[in-house]
Amino acid sequence: MIRIYIAGPLFSEAERRYNRYLSDFLENFGFETFLPQRDGHKLSDLLANETTKSAAMNKIFDRDINELKKADVVIFVMDGRVPDEGACVEIGYAYARGKECIGLKTDPRTLMSDADNPLILGALKYRIAKNLKELEVFLCQIKETKGISTDTD
Repeated sequence: MIRIYIAGPLFSEAERRYNRYLSDFLENFGFETFLPQRDGHKLSDLLANETTKSAAMNKIFDRDINELKKADVVIFVMDGRVPDEGACVEIGYAYARGKECIGLKTDPRTLMSDADNPLILGALKYRIAKNLKELEVFLCQIKETKGISTDTD
């Protein structure tokens, strides 16, 4: 089974709701997902358990890096005027490790006159889905290159 790490903003209720929706979509399509807001450490929980802020930050970083190492694919939710800086680090790390990275951008806003940052585009191999149907096409292509059936039954 292909394991997908979902990278993107998770600070507002709307962002977290969309991330859960995306994770459900991917799981229904037959993928295993790691969703940091659900499966990772939460800073507020760690701090409530009398962990120092520094130790909590390190724990979050280490967990997310370990999950990126286990992932086959990183889906980068790019919505917003600028991409989430933590997610940018995640795709950079994943790209450097030879992971497949795909952007999902349903929001047409950009900071650079109708274009995305060239470093982000390169890490994504210019694969940016505008909706879940396009994302499905990219994922089917990855499944085929890995010799995994695309049958979702």
